[in-house]
Amino acid sequence: MNISKQDKLKKEYQKIFAAFIERESNKTSLITVTRCELSNDYKNLIVYFSVFPENQEDKVLAFLSRNKKEARDYLKKNISTRILPFVNFAIDEGEKNRQQIDQILIKDKLR
Repeated sequence: MNISKQDKLKKEYQKIFAAFIERESNKTSLITVTRCELSNDYKNLIVYFSVFPENQEDKVLAFLSRNKKEARDYLKKNISTRILPFVNFAIDEGEKNRQQIDQILIKDKLR
């Protein structure tokens, strides 16, 4: 299996942003970086995350949006790449859907 440079970078970005969030958050909710999407020109990065409890999602998104500059500075200090991407954060709706499907399957097994 040949893993591309872009895939390696996305995994590395995921680790770096997980560390950033762990360091900067107030720890009132569990925030998990689920994946990163990098544009083909390497200039834009979307960091997807999930939050538990779900009612804290808006607060976490607002917190991360306010701290975009700090997140990019943290990225700059922790990785050496030719192009430093601009960072955006988004709630991972795919992960939420997967969790709902899991709950439905569990309920169905109990019947």
